[in-house]
Amino acid sequence: MEIAGLNLPEIQPGSVWLVGAGPGDPGLITLLGAHGLAHAEAVVYDALVDKAILELAGKDARMIFAGKRGGRPSPDQEDISNRLVSLARAGRRVLRLKGGDPCIFGRGGEEAQALARAGIPFRLVPGITAGIGGLAYAGIPATHRETNPAITFITGAAAGGKVPTDLDWAALARGSPTLVIYMALRNLAPIASLLIEAGRDAAEPVAVISDATLPGQRTLVTTLETAAADAESRGMTPPALVVVGRNVAFHAELAWFRELSGTRP
Repeated sequence: MEIAGLNLPEIQPGSVWLVGAGPGDPGLITLLGAHGLAHAEAVVYDALVDKAILELAGKDARMIFAGKRGGRPSPDQEDISNRLVSLARAGRRVLRLKGGDPCIFGRGGEEAQALARAGIPFRLVPGITAGIGGLAYAGIPATHRETNPAITFITGAAAGGKVPTDLDWAALARGSPTLVIYMALRNLAPIASLLIEAGRDAAEPVAVISDATLPGQRTLVTTLETAAADAESRGMTPPALVVVGRNVAFHAELAWFRELSGTRP
């Protein structure tokens, strides 16, 4: 992929690019990410990467699936990191393609560490994380002067899928006006209880965004108290984001993306 007027770097033989594919919509991959795909000799990609993005790879590129999905048999993280090292040591131009941003709940930092410790040159290519792209497609500004001067990204699932116990939920409830919680759908009831117990208003607006930025995106607007029950009754499914905060109310006015059809203005 050649882009006129841009002097973009090339993947060097024996090196690895860790690239964010964005939250789902193929148009949200960065120019540098698309450029890297076009020149990679080996592409190691995740389950949530859209097929249209994979088609940006060169016709001779070796495509290697390394998808990790909760509750299903998945490649071991150590095996994925070792595969990147071995491909680079074989002199390949390697691109590791991860959904969203590699270093926001994507374990890109761990893969970068493995490469650094093996002496493999690498580049981190940021991507649009679901906590930004998903909110935008749901018509929810990540920050707004009327509602929230801060935003906090949180994981809603620790190793094993349970509610993270190493987070100070009370401090998060008190300290951040807007919480964006990844991988929280299965733990939404206990998380909501923790936040309410810490002082969040039970009637505070909550959005649950499923399949963010994709044609099948669905956004449920509810309250903290009823979010878990409403998400279950509406059949919301992962991957999903949970947004807690007053800025969720902007969805009613700013929902520009026509959900379930995927059309744009």
